[in-house]
Amino acid sequence: MSLGLTALELARIQFAFTVSFHIIFPATSIGLACFLALLEWKWLRTQDPVYKDLFKYWIKIFAVAFAMGVVSGVVMAYQFGTNWSEFSRIAGSVTGPLLTYEVLSAFFLEAGFLGIMLFGWGRVSPKAHFFATLMVAVGTCISMFWILSSNSWMQTPQGFAIENGIIVPADWWAIVFNPSFPYRFAHMAAAAFLVSSLLVAGTAAWHLLKGRRDELVKKSFSMGLWMVLITSCLQVVIGDHHGLNTLKHQPAKLAAIEGHWNTNEDHAMPLLLFAIPDMEKEANAAEIGIPYLGSLILTHTLDGKVTGLKDFAPEDRPNVPTVFWSFRVMVGLGMLMVLLSLTALWLRKKGALYEASWFHKFALVMGPTGYIALLAGWVTTEVGRQPWVVYGVIRTQDGLSHSVTADQVGFSLIVFVLVYAVVFGSGIYYMLRLLKAGPAFSSHSAAQRAGPGHFKTPLRPLSAVDEPIDEAEAAQNKEKPHD
Repeated sequence: MSLGLTALELARIQFAFTVSFHIIFPATSIGLACFLALLEWKWLRTQDPVYKDLFKYWIKIFAVAFAMGVVSGVVMAYQFGTNWSEFSRIAGSVTGPLLTYEVLSAFFLEAGFLGIMLFGWGRVSPKAHFFATLMVAVGTCISMFWILSSNSWMQTPQGFAIENGIIVPADWWAIVFNPSFPYRFAHMAAAAFLVSSLLVAGTAAWHLLKGRRDELVKKSFSMGLWMVLITSCLQVVIGDHHGLNTLKHQPAKLAAIEGHWNTNEDHAMPLLLFAIPDMEKEANAAEIGIPYLGSLILTHTLDGKVTGLKDFAPEDRPNVPTVFWSFRVMVGLGMLMVLLSLTALWLRKKGALYEASWFHKFALVMGPTGYIALLAGWVTTEVGRQPWVVYGVIRTQDGLSHSVTADQVGFSLIVFVLVYAVVFGSGIYYMLRLLKAGPAFSSHSAAQRAGPGHFKTPLRPLSAVDEPIDEAEAAQNKEKPHD
């Protein structure tokens, strides 16, 4: 079952697989929780039923994403004890408390108010329900805070001492607010909002292409695109500051991102748009770049010096082709997001936002790109950290469990792939059917048809989705209100 790979390689593949599956769900739920809080706030202020109907629709998507995020997160955490027990033994006194704080402050907050948010309509006052929604949204952001703090400490470790080969906390303030944390937290927050806003806008674009022009679809499209505009432009600024921080604290990662082999002592560094990095030859087989722009972006001067990969020992370099191209996928999609939002701004001015079918196709195609860019960004940051699990302190190979074998990890990896394909594949399919059904006006909703007493006892997040998907689709196909 080893598939011809070592236990270390398989353990890394297994963790990459599970964390990649996991991250798409928290990113969705973080963004949607804040979107739901905004919708409910708008409804309380205006009493416009459109906002309430949108809330009741998007909370179903949120419930599915939240449920799958919790399950996939628990599975991922077990690997710290099975495959990476040495990492837990050496660094657990830092990472353990940070993850505990996440459970105590964020998970309990979410769990305490989630039931009211999902099932509280008609049972509590509107203001109490909004408070519950707000607390869930705050809880998702607090969860992101602690997870990013832990991961950022692994990228730029500070505030610790080493005693008898064990990492011991020395300054919790320095640990939590380590050098890369503010930039990575802001970067991930903007990414989560981009994921959800593109999902909302892409879903609305689908229904616009199908002929719907009602307020539910138009409002979703408009709000989603406004958020894409804000967060995509903000992400450019955050990304610039994050890059400067990486240059200072993780120069090998930055050199791999840029495909930069030789330190530019007496000339400007170009910005490579295309390259084929060759790690054996320590050079790029082919490259296309813009002169001076690399130095200008990274040092804010035309001839700034940037350390090249050859200044680091070969065993201390990350996989350059993977880091180089994953970064360009992320940035390229980010530029398309900016283009999407600016085009939407132009169409708003012309009064053609809801009638330009070519733009609706563009928005539909861009719908899933938030997830692709998110995964590409995490590949960049995690592969770029290699060969360290705690940068400059613990090598990845030293964090592997001593007793684990390649056959064991290979077998568990195959099981994970099969189980995830069935369980999460079904969940994603279910979510896609909900998106295809689209939002409905109150007169068509399950709550209106059921009347008083239709609320169910909150047993699990998925209970919030209380109508058959086929029935919802049929209702939308039967009657599509137009302006």
